[in-house]
Amino acid sequence: MTPTIPGFDLQRVQVADGVALNTAVGGSGSPIVLLHGFPQTHLMWRHVAADLAADHTVICPDLRGYGASDKPSDTDGATYAKRTMAADTVALARALGHERFALAGHDRGALVAFRAGLDHPAAVTHLASLDVLPTLDMWQVMRGTTAAVGFHLYLMAQPPGLPERMIAADADAFFGHFLDLWALDPEAIPAPVRAAYLTACREAVPSIVADYRASAGIDVEHDQADRDAGNLLAMPVTVLQQDWGAALGFDARALWSAWAPDLAHRTVEVGHFMAEEAPEQVTEELRKLLAR
Repeated sequence: MTPTIPGFDLQRVQVADGVALNTAVGGSGSPIVLLHGFPQTHLMWRHVAADLAADHTVICPDLRGYGASDKPSDTDGATYAKRTMAADTVALARALGHERFALAGHDRGALVAFRAGLDHPAAVTHLASLDVLPTLDMWQVMRGTTAAVGFHLYLMAQPPGLPERMIAADADAFFGHFLDLWALDPEAIPAPVRAAYLTACREAVPSIVADYRASAGIDVEHDQADRDAGNLLAMPVTVLQQDWGAALGFDARALWSAWAPDLAHRTVEVGHFMAEEAPEQVTEELRKLLAR
């Protein structure tokens, strides 16, 4: 049986033509949307969501192309643009009755949240990003031999065909590699949850690759246009990151400060999957953000 978030109801919510998102909804109070990362589903928020549901309406979708959400074919290169996925997020909140909401994202979900904050400032009241850099900055700091840690970014940036075939040939080994490598505490992702992640990814190889391919193309264009125009995140922003800036030679706080004038940047001593490895710390930081 696939794990669930206790006390949450699963819904399929239409957000665009031909696209519905599998969404777990629980709690009551001011709304917060939680967006998952790679190679996960909304289940990564299971601990944080259950805590926040005590006094918030918590909305946890599978992103388009992931989990049990719809996986449209990428016919124009923009189907998995973060701008498109950010529009999904706003449409999801509105469909559930919320014109304004707080938004937190991890990894890929954080890139969607970042784009939503820039494109929909009237809708996003507070923004949290867990363990990622904005796309434009990420590509600028990835260089030399240290860029080997991001080999998957370059693999999935290639034209359609080869990446999908290579990954699908042994999808469990590919996606499992990241679950193993990025978790400081393997027990934070128990066997049933790991199995759910691998099953979901195995069934979504083309759409996951399309998501990453967009981040090497159209997403960079959108970020660059905002940088050129001087557009900034207008809401309070919290960023939680591992100290991988020291290893890769960049100042993560400075990079984020260029986008977010009202920034709280925290370096955390956990693995990449921090919402599963240190849910109490993540929840505490989200509550601090919501109080700002």
